[in-house]
Amino acid sequence: MTQHVVQFSGGIGSFHVAVRLAELVDLRDLVLLIADTRIEDPDLWRFARDTSRLIGVPLTRVADGRTPWEVFRDKRFLGNDRLTPCSAALKQIPCRRWMEQHTHPDDAVTYVGIEGTAHDRARIPAIRHGWRPWTVAFPLAEDPEPASKEELLEQARALGVEPPRLYGLGYEHNNCGGTCVRAGAAQWRHTLATFPQRYAEAEAQEEALRAELGEVAILTQTRGGVKRPLPLAELRRQEHRRARSGGAARVNPTG
Repeated sequence: MTQHVVQFSGGIGSFHVAVRLAELVDLRDLVLLIADTRIEDPDLWRFARDTSRLIGVPLTRVADGRTPWEVFRDKRFLGNDRLTPCSAALKQIPCRRWMEQHTHPDDAVTYVGIEGTAHDRARIPAIRHGWRPWTVAFPLAEDPEPASKEELLEQARALGVEPPRLYGLGYEHNNCGGTCVRAGAAQWRHTLATFPQRYAEAEAQEEALRAELGEVAILTQTRGGVKRPLPLAELRRQEHRRARSGGAARVNPTG
């Protein structure tokens, strides 16, 4: 018996990996392993439940118990687009711990739903290394002609599952409710306009960490050839100044 463990992120890629495997393997050997970061968009969990019902496999939910902000406070380090202690603490470690407790590398394969873009394919060696000694498969990235994200979303609808709402709201990924610290300034501007309350909460968390840790920020900006921290509070002020001067930025009262 080989166990087939999908690292189910709640994204469209891992959805399609799960659907494919459900057609190929004994459902008793299939696991949908999902990590709870405690700040996901509520619709991620609706999508996860719909996926579970579609393929007839229950969700296996693991959690560290902290939010990313609590991890940053404990680590005394604010995550950014280069270093993300939250990802390790809230996703990688709980999922690996589950794998160690419930599987053996000799008779288990884990699956990651990264898509077939060149950027995603470049991530494969590091992911394989990180999951050693388990075998890792990347069904979507290994397709000879990978589907586009739009095609993957339409295929989910054709199966009767509405994709996570963040995609429809213009987000590239369905993680951390649009407040992932890996995102750049463009996505944070989008979150300011789309989920102002979430932005305000992230801004308050960042300001509290700045009071503890000093001149740190999730984002940076370069002016005059010098790279400096760009706090969310300053990005918000820049967007409001742009809006007042007739720029495109506009804050909508959503979520």
